[in-house]
Amino acid sequence: MVGLRSLPPAPGSSETPGRSRRRLAAPLVVLLFVISATGAALLYARHRGVSTIGLPLQAVARVALPAPSSRFDYAELDSAAHRLFLAQLGASRLLEIDTDTRRVVSVTGALADVHGVIVVPAVRRVFVTATGSNQLVALDEVTGAEEFRAPTGDYPDGLVYVPSTGQVWISNETGRSETVVDATTGASVGTVPLGGEAGNVRYDARSDRVLVDVQTANVVAVIDPRSRRILSRASVPGCDHAHGLVLDPAGTRAFVACDGNARLVVLSLPDLRPLGHFPVGDAPDVLALDATRRLLYVSAESGVVTTLDIHTAPGRVTGRARLGDNAHVVAVNPTTGEAFFPLLSNEGPPTLLVTQPR
Repeated sequence: MVGLRSLPPAPGSSETPGRSRRRLAAPLVVLLFVISATGAALLYARHRGVSTIGLPLQAVARVALPAPSSRFDYAELDSAAHRLFLAQLGASRLLEIDTDTRRVVSVTGALADVHGVIVVPAVRRVFVTATGSNQLVALDEVTGAEEFRAPTGDYPDGLVYVPSTGQVWISNETGRSETVVDATTGASVGTVPLGGEAGNVRYDARSDRVLVDVQTANVVAVIDPRSRRILSRASVPGCDHAHGLVLDPAGTRAFVACDGNARLVVLSLPDLRPLGHFPVGDAPDVLALDATRRLLYVSAESGVVTTLDIHTAPGRVTGRARLGDNAHVVAVNPTTGEAFFPLLSNEGPPTLLVTQPR
């Protein structure tokens, strides 16, 4: 290494404690560029209370987002359309960003406490969960026009599209269930009781199954999407409050984020046997997987982001550092390798940090 430089702040930005489901102490953070001999910039942070490893990422842009600086939740990318959608929970609105020009191109409001967001190009729609009104809202992906609203259970959060049935499955966190809605008509198809709080939901295309974290039971429920019957429940050993979930597109592994004890647990697919676990930042939340580069991102409510190389099972940690307030949200473009992190400020508008693997 040939030197250290302070990371240039976004206009009007400063670090403040995040707002989250869990009360987190404000950590002591120094965020730096580490410039290597090859000229690549490595994102790095010193963070009290976490074992820190420099992130193998280089910052390539900061995009100004519209005020106010309020909490974001999930993010979703349509790489073919060059569009990124950010659920800004604190402002009850959805931001649409052109990833080529790096500009906000539309803002959709009246989405009460918007949490989850997915893009389904097959039906040209964006689906969001409006937690404040217990609804699924469908928007036209091109025009942004509202197509329909469908009732859900209590506190809808994550959601997934199931192409084999043409349905959207919504996790009702405190409702302890999955709501199933027809993605074309908005008609309610049914409800699947889980017997515990619902964490994230994913579709396993290789075996045509829906997988759901039951976070208060620390199990993954395996569901037949056609009969909507729970086929089995797999324990997630060493996990406290299984919340985040992402599947390897190759259909070999499931990654579960445990927000009660800051662990990532790796399970094999399809049998869901434990393969290993890793420490991550406090209160891990949103996971994103770059299938092209076999790079997994684990973002946490504490602002700590962990990266893992998953070329081999169970994987290996390649970086762990705090990026900033609200850095518990991440989306990845598998074509370009860019990762997107919305960050908050207490002195100006929020910003979108764009990185690339080093």
